[in-house]
Amino acid sequence: MKFFATAPRGMNQLLGDELRALGAERINVIEAGVWFQGPLETAYRACLWSRIANRVLLPLTTVPAPDAETLYEGVKAIRWERHMRSSGTLAVDCTASDSPISHSRFAALKVKDAVVDRFREQFGERPDVDTDHPDIRINVHLRGPRAQVSLDLAGMGLHRRGYRAEGAMAPLKENLAAAILRLAGWPEIAARGGALVDPMCGSGTLLIEAALMAADIAPGLDRDYFGFLGWRGHDATLWARLLEEARTRREEGLNHLPPIRGFDEAPEALEAARENVLMARLEGRIELIHKSLEDQPSPADLPPGLVATNPPYGERLGESSTLRPLYAALGAQLRPLAGWRAVVFTGNPELAGYLALRPVQSAVLYNGSIECRLFTYDLAARAPGESPWASARPGDGAGGEMLANRLRKNLKNLGRWARREGIDCFRLYDADLPEYAFAVDLYHDPQGQRFVHVQEYEAPKSIDPDKVLRRQQEALAVMPKVLEVPAERLFFKTRRRQKGRAQYEKLAAQGHFHEVREAKARLLVNFEDYLDTGLFLDHRITRGMLGQLAAGRRFLNLFAYTGSATVHAALGGASATTTVDMSNTYLEWARRNLALNGFGGEEHEFIRADCMEWLEREAARRTRRYGLIFLDPPTFSSSKKMAETFDVQRDHVTLISRAAALLEEDGVLIFSNNFRRFKLDTEQLAFLSVEDVTRLTIPEDFKRRPDIHRCWRITRPG
Repeated sequence: MKFFATAPRGMNQLLGDELRALGAERINVIEAGVWFQGPLETAYRACLWSRIANRVLLPLTTVPAPDAETLYEGVKAIRWERHMRSSGTLAVDCTASDSPISHSRFAALKVKDAVVDRFREQFGERPDVDTDHPDIRINVHLRGPRAQVSLDLAGMGLHRRGYRAEGAMAPLKENLAAAILRLAGWPEIAARGGALVDPMCGSGTLLIEAALMAADIAPGLDRDYFGFLGWRGHDATLWARLLEEARTRREEGLNHLPPIRGFDEAPEALEAARENVLMARLEGRIELIHKSLEDQPSPADLPPGLVATNPPYGERLGESSTLRPLYAALGAQLRPLAGWRAVVFTGNPELAGYLALRPVQSAVLYNGSIECRLFTYDLAARAPGESPWASARPGDGAGGEMLANRLRKNLKNLGRWARREGIDCFRLYDADLPEYAFAVDLYHDPQGQRFVHVQEYEAPKSIDPDKVLRRQQEALAVMPKVLEVPAERLFFKTRRRQKGRAQYEKLAAQGHFHEVREAKARLLVNFEDYLDTGLFLDHRITRGMLGQLAAGRRFLNLFAYTGSATVHAALGGASATTTVDMSNTYLEWARRNLALNGFGGEEHEFIRADCMEWLEREAARRTRRYGLIFLDPPTFSSSKKMAETFDVQRDHVTLISRAAALLEEDGVLIFSNNFRRFKLDTEQLAFLSVEDVTRLTIPEDFKRRPDIHRCWRITRPG
């Protein structure tokens, strides 16, 4: 018989190896799972013993499905009476890939109708629908103009072992935990008597899966439902024999279970773990201890084995700043464990650098839709004097020393320039060495404290992730020493390709603001909560230009962000300012920036609005006029607060025209954007005087990247 086992993304090869060990033949691993052949017993063993599979399907036939009615007729022609009774129950699952039938739920309904109608016409009664525990669960996969129709022998996801309370949430599914343990080499470690420790065990999934694996316990042994139990082709005698065999293996395996220990500082997590351990019939076999990470004792009483853990990593990129102390503490716990192996599973790979450990391998796995990394470490004692938060020392390789030398050279040259010009915040390094694709910005507060803001440009998918991680760790090792800054004042993020206002979206919630100076302006920056700090350093000259032009003029700042341009205009003598942005958060930040410089009152106006819509209204009213306008829109923007999307290339003529309508006769509009392929439509803007001033607005520290932005000075002729 031919079967298909589905697997979570990234786990198909593991599943193929597992099915081979279970006796499956003619294995064919594809992206969605594994095809295999064997007698019915092989499929039953897969349902009972697979720790990796999601489902095990028995394909029945393929039917034409160019439209819903053809699908209905093809399914109706299948002899369903061979598979279920007319008084039985069924459920239908449907997936689609490049199918003419675009709605999978509608297709599932048509399949259900086809089966029900066949029974009604032939036997005068119809089966009922039971979505939880049907006698048979039908799986339909639409691909192109055809449909593969199968029976789901698992009936529900095989990750549901039966030891977790229904509806209980957990950060890891059981089969993902099993995959982590297999990749970590836990079966071999357990076979030689090594212990397992999880220092942040949560509800205990890794602990329980480790015990099931080490004690040779079938993961499906305690399930009370499989999809084949109500199937007319079910071999009850065969299934009873397999269950008895599994029970015998369980009793024998428990006699050889190595020590398994879990810690957590949250009492509610440990309570959930205890309940799950009890449900898994492993009480007394797994030790659970209420301890914070920092207070956990060394496992010196245990035989060296495996530390496996899934520390919190959040769902947003910028949580590095809040979680890095946790990862640093975890690394401090791991480093002394000579002879142990450790695996750390995280959805935020940049945090692995704070473990101060060098991984021997890594693998990509998916926790739902989140791409995660599993890092494996063979542990040795920490070397004397080793940096507590970086895994590689500058002298460890020529690459790290090369980066250190470049940072020293830039610090000497740009530092001299910055001191001469009175500049406290500047870009020190911008992917000068292609192998180290980072942007490094230095900020100094009024007390002279240095802060380092590091953004890593996301590497292309074609680059080996291990190489990317190694470069990242080398950079993190080099920077604190060369730049003479402690770990708590270095902030590291990965800059991915952003859409809309994603670069402005909140990543964390620390609320730590630091004051910096720019010429006469005092400005607040935030290194932790957002991808950017609130101050675009490449616009330093542009803001100075606005300050020089602002004297005696009414100033309008559109897409104002944190209002730094408004501060410069106010300091330059603007008679009034209007600051427009769609975000309450940034408008409040702008208010704080102006207040920090002594500005307030009715002459300084803050408006929350979609700038395009606001400009349209004000251009129609013709009641406002400004002597100076700063217009620095995003490349693309979409938001629930916006009626339509904004695209700077598509919409810039309308945007500039509306803004220019608000200019006084001798007014000046400064238009800028950072879309590197942007082309100004000078023909449609021929009614305006337009001067490209980009070259004049690129600061010294951005000369290596002159395409960082484009800038124009626009006036109304006559």
